Amino acid sequence: MAASLLKIGESRVWINPEELERVESAITKDEIRRLIHEDVIIARDETGVSRGRHRTKTRKKGRRGPGSKKGSSAGARKRIWITKIRTLRSRLKELKAKRVITREVYRRLLPMTKGNAFRSVSHLNEYLERQNFVRRR
Repeated sequence: MAASLLKIGESRVWINPEELERVESAITKDEIRRLIHEDVIIARDETGVSRGRHRTKTRKKGRRGPGSKKGSSAGARKRIWITKIRTLRSRLKELKAKRVITREVYRRLLPMTKGNAFRSVSHLNEYLERQNFVRRR
C-alpha cells in the first residue's frame, strides 16, 4: 500500500525496523500516509547505472567533448577552415612562384595542409625553416 501511495515499486519502500510494529498495525491508507509523513516509511533513491567508469575511460582516450570546438555551429567551423586553408594554399603558391621552395616540396606540403598539419601561415613558415625546405639563394 505504501508503494502505491509513494508511486514507486515495492523494492524501493524502506520501513524503519524499530517501528515495525506500528507499520504492521496500520491498516488504512491514512495511517500509512501518517507513517510516511513521520519518516517511518521512506522511498529509497532510484539506483541508476554509474557513468563514472565511462567518463574516466573517455578521458583516458583523450576525448574531451565540445569544449575544444571554436565556433558554435558546424557552418561557423567550416568557415574558419575555408579561410585557413585558402591562406595556406595561397602562401604555398606564392613560395613556389618565388622559387623559395621546390616543386617537390610544394607537392609534399599540399596534402599536409589539407590534413590540417599547420595551424597558421606562421606555423607553416616555421615548419619550412625547421625542415630546411627553404631554398638558399
